Amino acid sequence: MEALTYQMYDGKVVLRLRGKICENSEELLTSSLFRDVLWDFVRNLQRRESRFLNLFPNRQVTEKTITELIDTFRFLVKLPADLVVKVHEPASKFLSERDLIFDFVENLYNYWRSLHRVLICDRTLDEMDRRPYRTFAETVERLMHVVRSTYRDIQENITGSHPRVYRQVSAGVEIGAIALPSPIPYPNGEYSALKNISIIRQIMIYPPMIFNSPSNKRKGVFERVNFNPVRGLHLDPEEWICYPAKVGDLVIMIYFSMRFFELGFSLCNLFELAESDQITQQPDAIYLFGVPEIPGLLEGQNQTIFYDDEENNLLVAAIPYREEFGYFGYLKKMVLTLHNVIVMKQGRLPYHGAYFHIRMRTGKESNVLIIGDTGAGKSETLEALRQIAGDDVEELTPIADDMGSLQIDQRSGKVLGFGTEIGAFVRLDDLQSGYAWGQIDRTIIMNPDETNARVVIPITTYDEVMRGYPVDILLYANNYEVVDQDYPIIRRFENALDALEVFRSGAVMSKGTTNTKGLVHSYFANIFGPPQYQELHEELAIRYFDQLFKQGVFVGELRTQLGVPGKEHEGPLLAARALLELIS
Repeated sequence: MEALTYQMYDGKVVLRLRGKICENSEELLTSSLFRDVLWDFVRNLQRRESRFLNLFPNRQVTEKTITELIDTFRFLVKLPADLVVKVHEPASKFLSERDLIFDFVENLYNYWRSLHRVLICDRTLDEMDRRPYRTFAETVERLMHVVRSTYRDIQENITGSHPRVYRQVSAGVEIGAIALPSPIPYPNGEYSALKNISIIRQIMIYPPMIFNSPSNKRKGVFERVNFNPVRGLHLDPEEWICYPAKVGDLVIMIYFSMRFFELGFSLCNLFELAESDQITQQPDAIYLFGVPEIPGLLEGQNQTIFYDDEENNLLVAAIPYREEFGYFGYLKKMVLTLHNVIVMKQGRLPYHGAYFHIRMRTGKESNVLIIGDTGAGKSETLEALRQIAGDDVEELTPIADDMGSLQIDQRSGKVLGFGTEIGAFVRLDDLQSGYAWGQIDRTIIMNPDETNARVVIPITTYDEVMRGYPVDILLYANNYEVVDQDYPIIRRFENALDALEVFRSGAVMSKGTTNTKGLVHSYFANIFGPPQYQELHEELAIRYFDQLFKQGVFVGELRTQLGVPGKEHEGPLLAARALLELIS
């Protein structure tokens, strides 16, 4: 595998390929990568004082014994153990206890599969873009076959028998990507640090994938600063890669450190990958996730920042490489912050909510936007609606699961709603089982054994996100008030002033998915852009709410009760029934 270079981090392996992948077991076992993985595994055994060290004479491991063990594996791929000891004398010390070496190989194989593994094909050949699946078949799938067959041949020749059950696990890499350099027309000068970083063109993943990220909560806000965080940066192209994301109708170049690659590549389940012609133009924004340091940042200053380069009409965001920022929410929410700022400058109103199109069997259609903060019950109510609707609903199409924007159609005067994401970053804690588990084979699962466990799952198409559905019903998700005779599940606002008062307040009973708990308030339930540009947002909000009432849109409040103890499941279900009745 001379064309292969690699980097090994804590629990991660990044492979970069500029030629052919290993063709057979011999090339795999004699590669420097296999030797390094074997040594890592042995060092892990030494830390634990494992019984598997008994495989080596006096439990001592040297370069010589590692070489002898690798040579033993090379023979075991082709010959039964009984013959190997006759043709390769050093093998006898490893094969004296067949059960021990069998378990050693099994645990070595499991150790390799426990690592987060990505293969990046970065040859500058045109055919890679024209025939991406062939490239993946010749690299990613080939490596998987070679690793798996090598493991099986060795184990079968140790035992002299064949398994009765074969499990086709992802034995090569979990993620494959074609990433090529691209001349992006950035402004001259301070953006030069980005020019040699490869841009992802295609991705292949093997879901479901399970990642344990260093953190499982997001805290703080994204602060606007008066200096460009890219200025003075020096980024190693071997350590970085770029995901060009279509966020609504915007293109945001998301550069991420390979130390965070499991988070960066998870973007493919959330944002559509930009097309080739879109990455030859200046993007709308740049995001640097995992920089070594941010030049110009003062001690004690907020480290999740963005800069408005008004001269070049470009937003630039950055977050440093630290374990506390190793959470997918920092990727997603900063990207959406950049989106929200840009659309406000374009005269559109951003929203934090769930937007969906519903068609009843009777033929009646409605487009419903539920606005609310994290944990307000937006997605939960939508899923409850999906479950109870049954045969009454012909189609329920998600347009936005988290954020989007509103735009006034110049011809009809209608307020149109657009989304940003093709996927959802969904909390498992409070959801009915059908929401996430129905498509578990497509998901990327994060921290499944912790509070605030999440999945990233594709839920809609880019065409639906950008279709532009006129808003029929706009509701604020109230998760903290108990429903009774005085507080109905749904109440309609009589005028724009009353509605704006509730939406501005942005009240929610926090569920602890960030660093907040209890009843909290945020401007328009959206800390991602509107507070940083509040004067601009306020002007837009007044204009858009006046237009909504002028158009006769149902504007109201939906009490989901998700934040009320004991009502976590019943509340969204009752809200869904009331909403279904309103739509019908």
